[in-house]
Amino acid sequence: MELNILFEDNHIIVVEKPPKVPSQQDKTNDLDLLTMIKEHIKKEHPQVKEPYIALIHRLDRPVGGVMVYGKTKFASGKLSEQIQKKQMTKKYIGVVCGIPKDKMGELKNHLVKISVKNYSKVVPNKQNNSKEAILEYKVIESCQDDKGILSLLEFNLITGRHHQIRVQTAHAGWPLWGDTKYNNEFKDNKEWTQVALWAKELSFNHPKTNKPLTFESMPTKEYPFNLFKNT
Repeated sequence: MELNILFEDNHIIVVEKPPKVPSQQDKTNDLDLLTMIKEHIKKEHPQVKEPYIALIHRLDRPVGGVMVYGKTKFASGKLSEQIQKKQMTKKYIGVVCGIPKDKMGELKNHLVKISVKNYSKVVPNKQNNSKEAILEYKVIESCQDDKGILSLLEFNLITGRHHQIRVQTAHAGWPLWGDTKYNNEFKDNKEWTQVALWAKELSFNHPKTNKPLTFESMPTKEYPFNLFKNT
């Protein structure tokens, strides 16, 4: 599998994560993106036996799109600080089943993560172990598919919670297409392994120069993204 590098210098590397590839090594021991980056650096710099690469943020395994990794402890610290201060912005596009009542709006819920099942759920009231989840959405376009109405949405994450977009859209009544965990239409579909969600834009300040940077990526023209002219 070829690594798609969007930007690289001595401090950071920005890559496009393919769908179905873990952001870092997990219990499956499948090839993961962090390992791919390390192998890339070893190839470019044979004298480096064990490159330093830090995971700054994650994308769910079924989700593709833009990610940044730190190549030094200084850079990773600065990038993590930006996340904590909500200075790193992330935009996604996704295909949902149905169409929101409002063309644009905000979803605000409290989520509880159930680690044993790698699952999150919305709780009606704030609980001690819950975290507030906020995202903004905008409907880009809708179309009629043979199974009903599908809509292409853009999401702006205000918070970064476990499975946040997937949980909140499902709770709102328009779950993501292909989501076998939160969309009832796909829970028994063992053949479908990719959720129609893509990290399309990542913005942050360079950890060394403080220069504003924005990187973009769009999904390949595969179903259901190929139903829409704006992908």
